[in-house]
Amino acid sequence: MNATGTRWTVEQVRALAPDEASRRAGGGLGTAGPWSGAGGRDGVVWGQCAGSGRTPYRTVVDTKGPVYACSCPSRRSPCKHALGLLLLWAAGDPAVPDGAEPPGWASRRLAPRPAPGAAPADPEAARRRAERRAARVTAGAEELERRLADLVRGGLAAAGRQGYGLWEETAARMVDAQAPGLAARVRELGAIPGSGPGWPVRLLEECALAHLLDRAWLAADRLPAALAATVRTRVGLPSVPAGPAVRDRWLVLSRHDTGDGRLTTRRIWLYGTAGGRTALLLSFGAAGRAPSLALPVGALLDGELTPHAGAGQLRADPGELVPAPGPAAPPPGGGVGEALDAYGRALREDPWLESWPVTLGQVVPAPAEYGWQLADADGHEALPLTTPDRPALWRLLALSGGAPLTVFGECGPRGFTPLTAWSQETPGDPVPLT
Repeated sequence: MNATGTRWTVEQVRALAPDEASRRAGGGLGTAGPWSGAGGRDGVVWGQCAGSGRTPYRTVVDTKGPVYACSCPSRRSPCKHALGLLLLWAAGDPAVPDGAEPPGWASRRLAPRPAPGAAPADPEAARRRAERRAARVTAGAEELERRLADLVRGGLAAAGRQGYGLWEETAARMVDAQAPGLAARVRELGAIPGSGPGWPVRLLEECALAHLLDRAWLAADRLPAALAATVRTRVGLPSVPAGPAVRDRWLVLSRHDTGDGRLTTRRIWLYGTAGGRTALLLSFGAAGRAPSLALPVGALLDGELTPHAGAGQLRADPGELVPAPGPAAPPPGGGVGEALDAYGRALREDPWLESWPVTLGQVVPAPAEYGWQLADADGHEALPLTTPDRPALWRLLALSGGAPLTVFGECGPRGFTPLTAWSQETPGDPVPLT
């Protein structure tokens, strides 16, 4: 959590664009160059954008609405300046510093924010905005259902001949429907036919999950509250903290970055040494910039985390985290069977999970028929390793030397991805594997 509130992703900002032209124009303003006097505080982001005239355009966005105000003449809402400012903010760019004092013009352009817990200044307008977005997402879900039905009716083999263009067109319409989560799933579907042998089976699996998400969204009003919150997050609506805050001494289990060339996502796993809770912190960096949140693996921190809403969700926002005294021991680890049971329970809560964090204790890396696996010390149960990069595998093997290890990682449908390991000889020195 930072001073401007929960930071959106670039994909969520792009989904706010009223049309493709605004999306392209906003992307061109998502760099620090044209901006001056920008900042953010308490969920409000502001800045001045240089234009063709002598006077810069003054732009303010209340991200908790969202509500947009800009001095430009555009009738689109949000305008390209609001989109560019939000893209800059979502990337964590230092050009939009957190905790700044808003200038007078920014305060005047937006109505005063209500106090925490108070009703919105215009609850009816907020309700109408939420209904309009829900209607757009529903239209997108219904269109995707028709696309999936056509695919199954024509046979999965036809997907290999259609190429990626049709899927990208469908994904663009999901973005227009303000459902970036559905758009991401559509792009994954389009990439599967070129993913190698066995792709029809993988395509069928992912089509089933997309269909399940569509049907869940269309019936969200009949779902339990926690599951409905998960469905909203999966289609791409912002994930929000639900509280209450949880205080503990948090051990940093791993830090792992992934990227697609446009956006870098940093996943940091923490373990509460007193309460036994596992939490995920997400941080983002766009246009080649590193995410702002950087916690060293193995650090022991004292502070609060605020969990997000949703069934089986582990994401949380950090409050103030300070170094805690005392040694940082590895987390308690269970056997392979316990890890699979935990993953199964998590899937029951959230069928769209890609992975679940588990710590394996007393496991040994060993060769298997199709790669490598982590086996219990007695050799009765084992988890296949997903294909890690070679340096990570060599580090794991060298650290073990044939002896049992404690290994933290993510368990998913393709196997176990090791992220951090501890040896028996040096349990206070974690070895990052990513």
